[in-house]
Amino acid sequence: MSKKRRSFSAEFKAKVGLEALKGIEPIHVIAQRYEVHPVQVSQWKKEVTQKLPEVFAKPSVRVRDEIERDRKEKDLYAEIGQLKMELDWLKKKVARLGTEERRRMIETEHPKLSVARQCKLMELPRSTFYHHPKPPPEADLALMRVIDETYLAFPFFGSRQMTRWLQREGYEVNRKRVRRLMRLMGLTAIYRRPSLSKKAAAHPIYPYLLRGMTVERSNRVWATDITYIPVRGGFVYLCAVIDWHSRMVLAWELSNTLDASFCVRTVARAMASYGTPEIFNTDQGCQFTSAEFTHPLLAAGVRLSMDGKGRCLDNVFIERLWRSVKYEEVYLRRYETMVEAHAHLDAYFRFYNDRPPHSAHGSQTPAEVYHANTPSVAAA
Repeated sequence: MSKKRRSFSAEFKAKVGLEALKGIEPIHVIAQRYEVHPVQVSQWKKEVTQKLPEVFAKPSVRVRDEIERDRKEKDLYAEIGQLKMELDWLKKKVARLGTEERRRMIETEHPKLSVARQCKLMELPRSTFYHHPKPPPEADLALMRVIDETYLAFPFFGSRQMTRWLQREGYEVNRKRVRRLMRLMGLTAIYRRPSLSKKAAAHPIYPYLLRGMTVERSNRVWATDITYIPVRGGFVYLCAVIDWHSRMVLAWELSNTLDASFCVRTVARAMASYGTPEIFNTDQGCQFTSAEFTHPLLAAGVRLSMDGKGRCLDNVFIERLWRSVKYEEVYLRRYETMVEAHAHLDAYFRFYNDRPPHSAHGSQTPAEVYHANTPSVAAA
């Protein structure tokens, strides 16, 4: 059986080393007295001899070195704490971005950060970064167009009634497929739901401010919403901002992803061109309740108003705009690309604002009514 290895304290080693350094007794005698090996005694003597000069070093030098070491250590811990705080702050900001924005921020050729590490910092699954979704089948795109046309005529149709309607029209569909496509298009039946006062946990919901209000001038109330636009091989999303009184389209934008960023850009362009409204009305979609969308408006002093859940008539004028856009432009064409859709929609919105008189204003166009109420903006 092997003997257990012994360990000695620093004080014991110093004591034995000093005894050997005195030179009064032989190493073997000292080793026998302290029950250690002579080689160890010799080694401890050598260490004591080497370290004794440090005892007589100038105190100021030692103190200065210790102070410098402590300072560096303190600065290092402070920097680590600062970096951790900044990383936590950045992660909260990144969490508000959509998946597509985070994917675009990944640098595959970064010399030091791997894609896996960047995905972790962005809180983006690596599989999501590498995933390239396939375009929906042509049959689904054709059916989505029919569903969209039907929904415009009957917005109270849910997936069950929509399925029955399509089956009567000769389409071989089941409810599961119809429900999936309606979810993809962001369509839900319009009816009053119970527990409308419940708010989403993640985003604040603002009250509806337009009930009973008479809007008699431009820039008092603006409204926005998102709708689905079919193009060859897929679909895109259209966001528009209108002036509630004049019905004028102030800004619009197309996007191939349903996130808050293109809605924020649309509102920013409208405010840059036409000033700031008193009230801004939206529905309760996650794009409009996100901090990315609400914070710039609140910072500009705009009061936020949101439709009651499932109440399309709370934002009736922009719902009426979508009906006009679909029947007067979108359904008359088949857009091959997003660029083509943008060009035709740009021409249509110019026509909508400036040429035909709006039914709500008699012989005046939306642009004429808007500028008549805002002469300073019209002059600009």
